[in-house]
Amino acid sequence: MPPQNAAGTAVSLSRGASGRSASVAGSHCVRPYASLCTLVRMAYLMLAGAILSEVLATTAMKYTDGFSRLWPSVGTALGYLLAFALLAQTLKSMSVGTAYAIWSGAGTAVIAAIGMVFLGESATALKILGVLLVIAGVVVLNLDGAH
Repeated sequence: MPPQNAAGTAVSLSRGASGRSASVAGSHCVRPYASLCTLVRMAYLMLAGAILSEVLATTAMKYTDGFSRLWPSVGTALGYLLAFALLAQTLKSMSVGTAYAIWSGAGTAVIAAIGMVFLGESATALKILGVLLVIAGVVVLNLDGAH
């Protein structure tokens, strides 16, 4: 029976072209140890949390009325604080260029969509094309092995 990680997922180490690689639950990570594959997955989860926090904070900012309304202002500040804390944790195991590009690109695309769908902002063809290009850029960055 192969060794398992803390979550009970089978973990196997094998030699690849680089001399060291790890396979975790069928996905291949070129890392010295399987635990690093788990760190990469955790980095993406923390990055997703940072993006969600940033999107919520930016949406709340719409309702602060120039930071003159208390609770939307508190929500904005707490959301950005959490977003930056999670982004800082992400940077422990992900390159800053990739993490920031995904964070800012995904946040921009989601905020634009929220504005168009829920806040009555115009949804022109040019604006939609811009959002699609941002998403395409994030996908291209991840194709290059964003670990």
